[in-house]
Amino acid sequence: MVARNRKTSLLKGMFNNIVVSAAQMQSIETSIFAAGMPVAALMEKAALLMSKRIEELYPISQYKKVGVIVGLGHNGGDALVIARELYLSGYEVRIFTPFDRAKDLTYQHIYYARSLGIIFVDRLSDLVDCQVLIDGIFGFGLTRTIAGEIAIIIEEINRWSIPIVSIDLPSGLHTDTGEVLGIAIRATHTLCLGLWKRAFFQDLALEYLGKVEKIDFGISDRHLDAIEDNVSLIKIIDRETARQFIPLSRPLVTHKYERGNLLLICGSRRYGGSSILAGLGARSTGVGMLSIAVPESLKSILTSHLPEAIIIGCPETETGAIAELPQDLINIINSFDVVACGAGLTKEAKSIVAAILEIEQPLILDADALNIVAELGAILTLNQRQSPTILTPHLGEFKRLFPEINNPERDRITAVQSVAELSGAIVLFKGARTAIADRSGAVWLVSESTPALARGGSGDVLMGLIGGLLAQQKASETTLATVATAAWWHAEAAIRAAEEKTELGVDGLTLVSYLLRSCRDR
Repeated sequence: MVARNRKTSLLKGMFNNIVVSAAQMQSIETSIFAAGMPVAALMEKAALLMSKRIEELYPISQYKKVGVIVGLGHNGGDALVIARELYLSGYEVRIFTPFDRAKDLTYQHIYYARSLGIIFVDRLSDLVDCQVLIDGIFGFGLTRTIAGEIAIIIEEINRWSIPIVSIDLPSGLHTDTGEVLGIAIRATHTLCLGLWKRAFFQDLALEYLGKVEKIDFGISDRHLDAIEDNVSLIKIIDRETARQFIPLSRPLVTHKYERGNLLLICGSRRYGGSSILAGLGARSTGVGMLSIAVPESLKSILTSHLPEAIIIGCPETETGAIAELPQDLINIINSFDVVACGAGLTKEAKSIVAAILEIEQPLILDADALNIVAELGAILTLNQRQSPTILTPHLGEFKRLFPEINNPERDRITAVQSVAELSGAIVLFKGARTAIADRSGAVWLVSESTPALARGGSGDVLMGLIGGLLAQQKASETTLATVATAAWWHAEAAIRAAEEKTELGVDGLTLVSYLLRSCRDR
């Protein structure tokens, strides 16, 4: 009972940030109907909210002609209620029903729409001169591949240069994986009903979703009880939550070691800038003490860019990689709150990574440190560690680390949950929608990002950002949320920079300059 109450408390205040699977959403709706809400009433409520939003997005003065494509299930019923409401608001509405049959409730709406005089057309081509289309073909829960006539219809729709609003999810997308089931509608807007579905956070779905909004039709906390054991495990990290883990203020009485003591091990002659960017990312968090171990030849460069940091020169190889850590650093390495390793390191530093895997402190591994761990055997190696380990792979690194997971890009959420459980590590799986998981199965998702982050150096900043925040955290149970906060902060800064600069790519120094301003409320 204690665990149940704790999970209930996790749900409160996080309601708008919960992400569910198709099965979980079905359980919620079943619970709502079992409590006495008629299916027809819920359909009316949700569709009325959507029709009002569509009128705001596509005002009648500019988008008078509306085409509505109706499926055979309740998604089609939603579309018919929207069609009716838009028609009563003065829009010129035409309805196309590509199926010969429909569920009883959907059929009743067809009958009523006809009685109002709304035009039903026999061919998709009769909608070609519409100014906006409503996609009500399939809703959540589709699992079969779309083929035949309906595939031809979707292909034709996608060729038209007409705005498309999809109800709940673009028809043809798998609700959980975001995978295209043969073919899918390329929506301009998607109005997600009730709770966010997993597809909205899968990279495979993003080019089909368009602009997304959630339409809240009144799910209450008690309706989540049917799936309470799972629903609290996947949440979105948002500004309000992230700001709880960013040290924006300090007590009047404090000192530098209370503000965190971080060690970065990074850099090489070839990638000297990586260690600078990692250090600047860490500095942005306000970490109290920052030490950076780099090849001896980089020491003066780092000192000039980060004069407040302790720069530790290390013996280096002929090609300029760290050959070994100085003994005086090895002697005190467990005194640091967190150690982060990898940015610009190169794979020559294999012995360095192997050595720091033995330390007792929380450890962040990035870039070539990940590739070295992959060579050592990630699952076995990571399970031998007793302290928290944070991994930050992009897709290529993820595949090298965890060859046990086939095609992780097909379902990034399940993939990151699986490897976190297998390895015991916290895994931050980078992507257009970054997912962060720990061994319990809990997942945080970053709901927004920008392609401007696809530029060398952005990952180095993130490594430093994670390290600086973790070094200042006060409770180990907040580690997952702290890592998620760093990912949110990183993405938010890039979004701000892209808005004011260019989406062609935000360089590392610009990204750092936007970190602090991105914490402030917009």
